[in-house]
Amino acid sequence: MIPAPTHGWLSDTLDSAAFARAFTIATLAAVLGQPAITGLSGSTTYTTIVVGLCLTGAGILWRRWREVELFRILPITLVLLLIWLLTTSLWSRASSETIAGWLGTAGIAFLALVIAHVRDTLQTVRALGDVLRVMLALSLALEIFSGILIDMPITFLDIPGNIAAGGPMLAFFGTRNMLGFVATIALITFVVEWRTAAIRPRVAIISVILAGSLALLSASPTVLVLLIAVGIATAALAIVRHTPPARRGATQITFGSLVAIGLIVAYLLRGPIIGILNARSDFAMRANLWEMLLIYVRFQPVQGWGWFGAWPENVLPFDLLNRLTDGDHASALNSYFDVLLQAGWVGLVLFGVMCATAVGRSWLVATARRSVLYAWTPLMLIALLVDSMFESFTLQGAGWLLLVLCILRAGLSRSWREGLGARTAVQDSQNPSG
Repeated sequence: MIPAPTHGWLSDTLDSAAFARAFTIATLAAVLGQPAITGLSGSTTYTTIVVGLCLTGAGILWRRWREVELFRILPITLVLLLIWLLTTSLWSRASSETIAGWLGTAGIAFLALVIAHVRDTLQTVRALGDVLRVMLALSLALEIFSGILIDMPITFLDIPGNIAAGGPMLAFFGTRNMLGFVATIALITFVVEWRTAAIRPRVAIISVILAGSLALLSASPTVLVLLIAVGIATAALAIVRHTPPARRGATQITFGSLVAIGLIVAYLLRGPIIGILNARSDFAMRANLWEMLLIYVRFQPVQGWGWFGAWPENVLPFDLLNRLTDGDHASALNSYFDVLLQAGWVGLVLFGVMCATAVGRSWLVATARRSVLYAWTPLMLIALLVDSMFESFTLQGAGWLLLVLCILRAGLSRSWREGLGARTAVQDSQNPSG
């Protein structure tokens, strides 16, 4: 084992709480700001920033090596999924690009691991809230400047300046759906900050109004679905939390059954629902893409075509899918279909088990603990997984960072390894001589 440094200014800096907070904020800001960074300076700049953050994170873990318990922190399903995604490079038609895509996925997951180790849940929520406040306020300021003050688009940031017309707004997040997604997770984070008294009430109210306004101005058809899903989950969580412990199990089963029935009904009534959301044209485009995608899934159903993350150019079957659909898609616009296409049924099962386990663990913790803080993880996971039905945000960039971070948070509690660690500690205390 490589010994950790024990003295010097660099060692003290890497071990300090202030540096851990700075690293967390810098990581969240860089990953959430990916569209703006690549728009201003290109993808090389963004890659360089992520690599620098990974090296810094490695230094933090090196300094705190004696505190790191990877066996306890890392969920087995996440490890197996990353191993499988790397394995797909063996049969990929572009192995070097597959490995590059995997490195990007693993790098973001590593940053989430470092944050989960150096920050607890409250500190993570505070850091994310601070970053989102600045980014959403800056987004609104840029939209006002573009759409009202100069009345012309800011092309290098892909800001069309539509705020005077009531939207849709893109801010510097690239697409209206991404802005709507970020505004939704900001609402969850700001409300949890408010309820836990982590920030002043005035700041919390302004933050919630800001996030809600940008969600509305994004004119994203997915925002309403996200808000409804999060609202229902919040109400169910509140009911379970106020149910006596003796009846809590039956209440959980009832809600689980209602969710299953609701999913079936939503699928059967998908046509009217899409019409209500005024998203028929968007859905028609997605449905066409998914129909073509499933054709290529049949050729390599178990192993997939190789993990790339964002779709590469001039690589089968992604280039053909874009030609057949007359589009320029960088994803399947659905995380589950993307995993199925690139990593096959094995990857999709691993991804599904990983997410379902995390939701179950975090939900049980949130219903058992008194603090509202513990509701942040399951609500974030629900928002991420619902949004995955319409976009592939959760497989790369900020979505993947938040997903892995929530999975790690869920794995730190209600894990069989937690009980194993407790039993080991008791045995060690009873046998001090070893």
